[in-house]
Amino acid sequence: MAPGQPFQSHGFQTSIDTARQQTTPKTTTTTTTTIAPVAGVKRPLQTIGDRRPRVTTTTAASLHRYTHRQAQDSTPDNNNYQKIVPAAEATHTSRIVASAISGPTSALAPPTATHARPQSAASPLLSLQHPKYGLPPTLVSNFKAVGIDSIYPWQASCLLGRGHLSGERNLLYSAPTGGGKSLVSDVLMLKRVIEQPARKAILVLPYVAVVQEKLKWLRRIVQDVEKNIVVDDSDNDAAAKPRTRPPKEIRITGFFGGSKSRTTWADTDIAVCTIEKANSLVNAAIEECTIGDLAAIVVDEIHMLDDDSRGYLLELMVTKLLLLQQDIQIIGMSATISNTDLLAKWLRASYHGSDHRPVPIEEYLVYENIIYQAAQSKEFFQTATKLDPASLLQASLGSYRVIDASAFKQLAKPTVNAMVALAVETATAGFGALVFCGSRLACQANAMLIGGAVQPPSASDAEILEKRLDLLAELQSLPCGLDPVLQVTVPNGVAFHHAGLTTEERDLIADAYDQGIIKIIVATCSLAAGVNLPARRVIMQGARMGRDLVGPALLRQMRGRAGRKGKDTVGETFLICEKPDLEDVAEIWDAEIPAIESCLAQDQDNKGVKRALLEAIATRLVSGREAIEEYMRNTLLYRTREAAEIQKLTEASLQELVDAKLLHLREDESYEATKLGGAIVASSFSPDDGLFIHEELKRALEAFVMDGEMHIFYMFTPLSVAMNNVIDWIVFRDQLDALDESGIRALQFVGVQPGFVNNMAQCGRTLKEDNPAQLNLARVYHRAFTAFQLRDLSNEVPLSTISSRYRTPRGVVQTLAQTCHGFAAGMVRFCQRMGWGMLAVVLDHMRDRLQAGARDDLLEMAQVTFVKSRTARLLWENGFRSVRALAEADPKDIVPVLMMSRPRKMQEQQEIERYSAKIQRKAEVIVGSANRIYELQMHVEIDE
Repeated sequence: MAPGQPFQSHGFQTSIDTARQQTTPKTTTTTTTTIAPVAGVKRPLQTIGDRRPRVTTTTAASLHRYTHRQAQDSTPDNNNYQKIVPAAEATHTSRIVASAISGPTSALAPPTATHARPQSAASPLLSLQHPKYGLPPTLVSNFKAVGIDSIYPWQASCLLGRGHLSGERNLLYSAPTGGGKSLVSDVLMLKRVIEQPARKAILVLPYVAVVQEKLKWLRRIVQDVEKNIVVDDSDNDAAAKPRTRPPKEIRITGFFGGSKSRTTWADTDIAVCTIEKANSLVNAAIEECTIGDLAAIVVDEIHMLDDDSRGYLLELMVTKLLLLQQDIQIIGMSATISNTDLLAKWLRASYHGSDHRPVPIEEYLVYENIIYQAAQSKEFFQTATKLDPASLLQASLGSYRVIDASAFKQLAKPTVNAMVALAVETATAGFGALVFCGSRLACQANAMLIGGAVQPPSASDAEILEKRLDLLAELQSLPCGLDPVLQVTVPNGVAFHHAGLTTEERDLIADAYDQGIIKIIVATCSLAAGVNLPARRVIMQGARMGRDLVGPALLRQMRGRAGRKGKDTVGETFLICEKPDLEDVAEIWDAEIPAIESCLAQDQDNKGVKRALLEAIATRLVSGREAIEEYMRNTLLYRTREAAEIQKLTEASLQELVDAKLLHLREDESYEATKLGGAIVASSFSPDDGLFIHEELKRALEAFVMDGEMHIFYMFTPLSVAMNNVIDWIVFRDQLDALDESGIRALQFVGVQPGFVNNMAQCGRTLKEDNPAQLNLARVYHRAFTAFQLRDLSNEVPLSTISSRYRTPRGVVQTLAQTCHGFAAGMVRFCQRMGWGMLAVVLDHMRDRLQAGARDDLLEMAQVTFVKSRTARLLWENGFRSVRALAEADPKDIVPVLMMSRPRKMQEQQEIERYSAKIQRKAEVIVGSANRIYELQMHVEIDE
């Protein structure tokens, strides 16, 4: 395609084609076409030469090397995060034209614009104001404020099912992604908490990002909503009244790794948790005999029962609640479950299913630059694997379109060419697109390619350009600085999104996309199950995540992100295939979702069964043989295995726990947890991890290296994160060489041998984990390598520096910091339960440093919002050495100090001014936060 040639689309029409034809384009030149989207007429897009970021020839060459490798291997190495850099020249997208054989066909026009939700006038029961739902007017108004003034018929049927609103019956239900599942559980959960003010609810979500998103949503929904607390003023006997009454407002708290909240189970009404934290809360409530306070538990994405690494935690948590047989309503939901009868019987729940999607989806398959309607997939797959690509046009498959081959080297591969053409077509028409890729590196490279092909806003589109520049300033003001790829792509409305970014970066990008500032997000497949970011068009570059083919459930979740309820009337999905994957894609495209199976006994070591038994016995839920057998009968495992097999698994697991001295067998044949077993459960460790940690802490008690910090950082390194952290042996060797005598002694004490590290660096081998001894050795070295990163985080080394030093994405480094805080709390509880008080005190002090990311002298200041690590040190060095000093400061006085922390020099005056405005607002927040903390300190001193 010649540079500047207008973007065209013919043949069968997508909804975007129809949108573009709603007004007659007026061509101002021979190279620019005005495109009119459904939402309104967009002005012509023209290049703003002086605002395009300039990059070097070296960076262009690096991207060229990657795209060349992309042509050879569609699944690049995820570890090469730092290698993607901006390209120097822009590319142009290929035309999407009609096939000469098929000719034009009927337009696939979007449905007539409708309301996002049905009108309540259609049926009184579709209004949340209906008396049957019994919701307070304030709650109904809050739902209406976010666009929910009525519900769908399937939601009404689900809510009004026998015993659901009253909490007398458990509920399992399924509906497509974007079909409104969450509203049902929200209504049921809130109703229980409002009507029973002394009781609580737990909402279980799979990922931290989803927990944080849900927290914001629920807090907005319950604003000014009060619980039904009745005060009997006629009772004059003050002694008969409780000393304290539960607060009327609904308190919502997030429990997840890295959460800095000090709120406890007793101080919350709705706990929004990750799977791990939810299980820990249930254990604590059972042990403390407060489980009766729980009124409802909602398990979102209940298909996670089938997850290899975390599914067994969901199962054992639900099993404990089923055994209790108390007044606790269990609500499970998912978009991807198949064996619903089995799950409903296990949960003792009624099942409701719906296939309703408020926004219909049109689906297409793309192969060798040809776009087919997905309805033709079966016939297409039968012929495509046998025909030469040039002969595919001879197959009589009905309507299709052809994407012109590109003359640009970066777009030579058909899958890349199609991805860029479809993404740019979407953005040019004024809509949003999600592009799914199989790796982090591919996300960044593809974002660069798409960003180079999208026309930047014209001078007349100053408003959207200003918002994008504001977004760049926000990203620039973060402690990690501005990513070089985002620096280039964001002005053109393109960004990438994956776990290598920090939480703050991902939040800013997601918010900008939701507001229409960013038009295209290139993301890893995991985003489909993470954050709620629907799009007009979903483009899947292949059907692989890394080197593995995605399963039917994940593929359905990606496709389900198409269609923005309330914003779009239709969604579109495009799956771009390569020939080797055609037959596999044919199998999973319309495949049934695999049946969910128990993960309690997924390995030979019976880790899941051992943890299930240890937790039940340690919390005194069961002890005798009959009770243990009844407990196992409540598992999902019991419904999928023979009773004799379950009995054998149970006996073997109990014996292993006794042999490991985690359980004690009494004379009456009942079991009780040992001190060690109770400490492991209280700390939320698995039995195997708990035993490993116990051995290391026992040795630490004998000879803790106190003249340095390396030993304690090693102890605080989370096992789960460390084992997923790839060791760079050369970096490991360099860090060892830089240690002082105390650090070397500490690491040698835990089992690290410098000679072994040097040999590994020279030969480039990897550690084996084939037996328990090898696994323990791997744990030691993985923890030691990760401990270096933890040490740097706590000694005010910038996150971006740590990322570069250890060749690890900064988002992964941040996750380490967040996970470490929860792991450290578990270590403190472990020591307390074991009676190791002095060690618990030392660990607790260091936990504060980990949370602050700073040394001892900055711990007080690190409580202030935005004052962490590098910022705290700069303020300290410039005279602001206490919370009181910050509270009494004028915001303008600390702006120059905050400006010192900017990660790079800025060339343009406009960029400096924009960044300064962000810093000014940040300074005001810092002073306000310091004032609140100082006032609390004053109140405490007065009370004392």
